This record gives sequence, structure tokens and C-alpha cells, in this order.
Amino acid sequence: MIRSLALVAGMAVALAGCAGGAAPAPVRPVTSAAAPRSSSVVRPQVMSPAGLDGVIGSPAAAITRRFGTPRIDLAEGDARKLQFAGESCVLDIYLYPVSAAAAEPTATHVVARLRQGGAATDPGTCLREVERR
Repeated sequence: MIRSLALVAGMAVALAGCAGGAAPAPVRPVTSAAAPRSSSVVRPQVMSPAGLDGVIGSPAAAITRRFGTPRIDLAEGDARKLQFAGESCVLDIYLYPVSAAAAEPTATHVVARLRQGGAATDPGTCLREVERR
């Protein structure tokens, strides 16, 4: 038994010696080549639920005229996200080019969620709330 304890203690000391003193490995930044932009367009699926009339198919300028300055205006490639907030909900409007690579992106998808807890809510109801603000 004493022999086992001595062996375990010796191993612990040996491992502790391995843990310290060595300089950390240098951190190398991760680089990735930007993906080449394609001249082809993948047609996004366009939402068509009731209550989103005047939003789906609209360009960003028309949306900002209607709802004001977005909380978030995020562009990634040729896609764009505009975020607006009402008193109880948050409305994300996604814009994509739908006809050609050079076409102006238009709203194709809308997501609404409650500000408290983030649960999904009716986009039409949230849209009307944001519009009243």
C-alpha cells in the first residue's frame, strides 16, 4: 500500500513538472481566402404569409421610409438584414437579390420574436407594432 502511494506521488510530481515552465505556443491568426463571388444568383424562397403586404418584395429604401432607421443594418455579400424593434417584439427583415446578380436586394423573408424570452411571434402583428412606433 505504501509502495502504491509512493508511486502515485512520484507520478504526480513528474506530471506537475511537465505542466510549467514551457513558453506557450505562438498563436497564429486563422486566415481564409475569400470565396470568389459568383455571377449566378441562387433564387431565395420568398415568403408570402398574410399581413406582410408592402414589405415582401420591397427594397431597403422603401422599408426604411416606412419603419425609420433600423436598429441593425447588416450586409453580408449581396444579402442584407434590417432589424427593427417594437415595444414587445423584434422584427428582422432579410433582403436578397431575386432576379440577377446586380439586382437590388428586396425583402424575401421576415422573422419576428418577442423581446422578452425571444419566442417566435406573429410577423404581421410585430410589423404593425413597429410601424406605429
